[in-house]
Amino acid sequence: MIIVNLDVVLAKRKMSLSELSERVGITLANLSILKTGKAKAIRFSTLNAICRELECTPSELLEYRDDE
Repeated sequence: MIIVNLDVVLAKRKMSLSELSERVGITLANLSILKTGKAKAIRFSTLNAICRELECTPSELLEYRDDE
């Protein structure tokens, strides 16, 4: 299972979801879907833009857990 830690990274950077939305040019609705883990996929260009603005790596945003 892939866990999205966007809320954790945003809190560490003291940035709101709406501020990130404005900075990366992604709708607030789409970022909310990603944040809640309901997204089925993410484009590399989107991941790159988020990582650039949050000054983080993909591994800080995405985590794999084996829940067998």
